[in-house]
This record gives sequence, structure tokens and C-alpha cells, in this order.
Amino acid sequence: MEPLHELGVLQAAAAIRRREISSVELLEALLARIEATEPRVQAWETLDAEGARAQARRCDEAARRGDAGPLNGVPVGIKDIYHVAGLPTTAGWRAVFSTTPAEDAASVARLRAAGAVILGKTVTTPFAMVDPPRTRNPWHPDRTPGGSSSGSAAAVAARQVPAALGTQTAGSILRPAGYCGVVGLKPTFGRISRRGILPVAWSLDHVGPIARSVADVAALLAVLAGHDPADPGSRDRPLDDYQAAVIAPPPPRLGLVQDVLERAEPPVRAHVEQVAARFEQAGAEVRVVPLPEPFERLLAAQQVIMWSEAAAVHARLHAQHAAAYPPRLRATIEVGLVLPAAAYLRAQRLRRRLRLGLQPLFSQLDCLLTPTASNVAPEPSTTGDARFQAIWSLLGVPTLSLPSGLSAERLPFSIQLVAAPWREATLLAAARWCEQQLAPLPAPL
Repeated sequence: MEPLHELGVLQAAAAIRRREISSVELLEALLARIEATEPRVQAWETLDAEGARAQARRCDEAARRGDAGPLNGVPVGIKDIYHVAGLPTTAGWRAVFSTTPAEDAASVARLRAAGAVILGKTVTTPFAMVDPPRTRNPWHPDRTPGGSSSGSAAAVAARQVPAALGTQTAGSILRPAGYCGVVGLKPTFGRISRRGILPVAWSLDHVGPIARSVADVAALLAVLAGHDPADPGSRDRPLDDYQAAVIAPPPPRLGLVQDVLERAEPPVRAHVEQVAARFEQAGAEVRVVPLPEPFERLLAAQQVIMWSEAAAVHARLHAQHAAAYPPRLRATIEVGLVLPAAAYLRAQRLRRRLRLGLQPLFSQLDCLLTPTASNVAPEPSTTGDARFQAIWSLLGVPTLSLPSGLSAERLPFSIQLVAAPWREATLLAAARWCEQQLAPLPAPL
């Protein structure tokens, strides 16, 4: 068997279920990996080693009884805007904000019910916005891991944990996943409950998993997805068999979005064109398609909505602690506070029209194909370019970032796949097929 820290979600769960390894053994291997790599990566805000050990012992007892859940014994990291019972939630701004909840967020509770071991809280940018965190990209310490799910993506890439939870309001699951060379999934808005998660912007916030394979994020979605009446944004829609979707998927019909591709840096654009040609040679249908509306209009609508809603979320805390706010978050809040209501309402009306404009594209295609980001991971004074992910967060459609190669600087390239609302099974099937055509990335450390 390969080193325990290299095991993915499904590999680890199967090995524990067959009692080839114990959850305690896996956990100790990951804790040793964290000890060896954390000084460079800095992915963890709160590591709950003793709590995780107690959970792992219970999981091993469940495995002995033969009543283990689908994720039994698998450690998972949780972004530090989720509530985890008994652990502090600091939202990346510990000096001003910290609370210790008594209850788990709904998604954390689902993971526990499936047998997952909560290893701790991963670093987020302050309040999951744009000011850079201390976390570094495992591929290169002088590059950003992206944000705001910085610690989640970096920890998974560094083999500190097989999976972690993130959130996305603009590009905060897919961009870190892309920059760190792992798989990030943002389901349809409302597919996973946001109860127990600190908000950024109510009508844009999504919950999703980060792991190292498409099959692993499918397994996580199978646990996380479902209606929650206590979350006003949750939707009661039928669930598909996400794990069955990634078994022997057929070649997909892909739409290469020219309006996005032409905004990528030349090395990224050339790489994605080569990947699209490889897919076509392997049997996929690939056609060049336009966006239904100008790219800048999509982006402007997303920004107006995010700034306005974030300002409403932060109005009281900002009034008390404005001088202490990180500079980019403070600027975002202060712009949002002066935006007129008419601008927000126009952006929401435009959003509805844009969603309708996508329908003809998805009637002919399984997924749209774009670069995940305009360039590979930049230097760490920024979290990178969120534009390519933000337009799909605006529309609430499911998206996935898939590692697709390495640049000349040995930094990950990645592609983004986009599907119609509620068609996560279609997205996962297409992503799994694409994954099979691409060489897996080595470990960065």
C-alpha cells in the first residue's frame, strides 16, 4: 500500500472498512505529515488532534462492528467560517472576531454522521474575502494558494488531509483548487445547506468539497447534498446518484467558451486549447461557443451583488471596528455601503436574464469548458484572479476545477467545467471522463 498520507477519500474509507488499516493509524500518519509540512504550508487555523483521535477510535470500533458510514474514519478539514462544535470560529480575523459554537454547521454534521473525522479548522482569508492569508502554495512558497478557501486547498494538495470543505462567493473553491492542483466542486446554489456558516453574500454563497480526485468529490457530494428547511437558500430538488455518475462515463459534449479563453494569459490559453484538442481526439465533441452576454456585464452584476450584500452583513461590525478591518475587505464594505439600491436591483434583474440566456447552450452541451483562472498562481500579496469563476457563482450553476498539467515553472494548470443547474451528475461524469484523459499530477512536496 502507498504511504497512508497519499490515500484519497474512497481509498482510505475502503481500507478502513476492510480493516487493512485503522482510522487511528491514518490519522497519526496525517498528523506526522502536518508536522513535517505545516511550517512551509501554514494551512491550519486550529488543529484538533485529541478530538480527532477520540473520533478515530470510535470509527475503528464502528468498523469492527460492521456498521461504518460511507466516510468512516476519513479525516476532513473544515474552512474556518464553518461552525464546528467546541472549536473556535475565527473567520481568519482572530484578533477581533472569535466565537466557539455549541453546534456543528449542517454540512459538518452530515460529515460526522457519515463517519468522517473532523481534523480541525483550515485557514481562510479574513471573512472569506480578498485580503491574502498566511497560507502558502505547496507547489511554491512564493506563490498564493488562492482564496478564500486557502488552507483547505493547500492542506489537500500537501497531503495533510484527503479532503476539506470550502465556500465560494466569487471564486473561493475553484481558484484555490486550481492553483494548488486539486479538484474543487461548487454545486448548484442551494444544493448543500449553508446553515452554521458565516455569510459573505447571502444570494451568492455556495458550499463545496475539495479533494484530489473527481470520484472523491462525488462521494463527498453524496453525503453533503440535500434540502435543509432551516437554510432559506436551500432548495428541495431531487438528488442523483453522484457516485454512479463517475463509473465508466461516456465522452462528453463540451463547449469551449471563447469569451473567457481569450482573456487568459498566453500560456494558459495555449494549454487549454491543447487540452481541448486532446479531448476531441479521445472522442469528446468540442465546439467553440460564446457567452450569452458580454463577460464584463456578467462580472459587474456579480460584483455589485457581492459588495452590496457583504456590506449589509458587515454593517454593524464595520461600524465598531472599521480601522481594524483588513484593507481590501474594508474597501469592499465601504463601496457596498454607498451603492444605491437601484444598482443592486438592476444587477439582480440582469442575473435572472443571464440565467435564461444559458439555457440554449446547455440544451446542446453537457458542459462548458474554460480555464479555471487567467494564469497560474501569482505571488502571495494577492489571492489571484477570481473573474473566471465569479461569473458562474453569479448564475448559481455547478462548476468543477480539474488539474490538467504543469507549467514551465512547475505550477498547476487547471480547467473549469460548468454544467446546467442541478446537473451535478452530468458535471461529475464529464469531469471524470476528462480526468481519465489527463496525466495525474505528482505530489507538490
